Order: sequence, then C-alpha cells, then structure tokens
Amino acid sequence: GSFMMGARPGEGFEDELPQHPVRISGLWMARYPLTQAQWRAVMGSLPPCRCRGDDLPVDRVSWHDAQAFCARLSNLAGRAYRLPAEAEWEYACRAGTNTPFTFGETLTTDLANYVGEHIFRSEPKGSYRHVATKGGTFPPNVFGLGDMHGNVWEWCADDYHPDYVGAPSDGKPWFTAGSRERVLRGGCW
Repeated sequence: GSFMMGARPGEGFEDELPQHPVRISGLWMARYPLTQAQWRAVMGSLPPCRCRGDDLPVDRVSWHDAQAFCARLSNLAGRAYRLPAEAEWEYACRAGTNTPFTFGETLTTDLANYVGEHIFRSEPKGSYRHVATKGGTFPPNVFGLGDMHGNVWEWCADDYHPDYVGAPSDGKPWFTAGSRERVLRGGCW
C-alpha cells in the first residue's frame, strides 16, 4: 500500500519531517512485541529485562542483539526474518489512518501503555503503570497489531536520520555509511 510517512505539517518533531509518500510492497509483522519466552526459545537465555515474565515483552535489547535474534530465528526456521524498515513499521502502525495515532488525533492510557503524565494535545493525564504489560492488554489497530504505541521501544533496521529529507519512497531501510545510531519506534512505558 501507499501512505504519507511522517508528521503532518505543524505536528511532531523535526526527525518526523517532511511528510512524504511511501509505497510498501508487502510485509509480515508479529502481532505483539517479542515475548521473553520467545526470546529464550531462540537465544537460549534472556537479556537483563527490567520487567520479568514469560508473557512480557523482551526489553533492554540492543539493535545488534535484535539483529542476532533475527539471524538465529532465520537459521532455525529456514526462512528470512528481519527488523522492519522504519517506513514498514510506520505503515503497520498507522494501519490506513492519517492521524497522529492509530486511534485518532490523540491517545490515552486506556489505549496504550505509556507515561500517562505526559499528554499530547488535550487528552487527560492518565495512568503511569511503571511496568511493561502483556501483548494484547490494549486494543489492536485495524491491522490487528498491538502495542504499536507504548509498552516497549521497537527497533527498526534503518540508521537514524535527523529528518526525512532524502528518505526512500520505496519502503526500504535507509542507511548512511558510518552511522552508529539506529531507529527506535513506538514509545515505552
């Protein structure tokens, strides 16, 4: 599908501008963030997760750790698994919407696990749970994907760029030689 990637004019941060058209050729994405049980099944042990529990998302994982997980899972499964490009991640998160959040113009802690003391626009202050939550605790977007806003940060394949000037329009990861910063999306609790 096609969508407008980035923040609308007058919204968002500099690294979300300028808004630009992107075409995604297709992708598969897990319904929820990777659980600690899934990580352990593939990697044999867990990183030092802040919130422990087999059904909770894995956290405190570096981009290199995430890449190693994808490589090992690919080897075990006999098919390719990879981190999504930032454009693929945003396409999956937006799920056909053009609003700042999957759920509309604003977000509440009834819809996602984030620091509810920080508000966007005029929503009321909400809960601050101080812990990660199990996938499926909050409503999914219309693509059936959960925790796209909040809970834990999610790595993308791309290098970080200070803005979208020169970003690819084909949905592929965007790399810059020598870059050491990577893209995180989604937010956290």
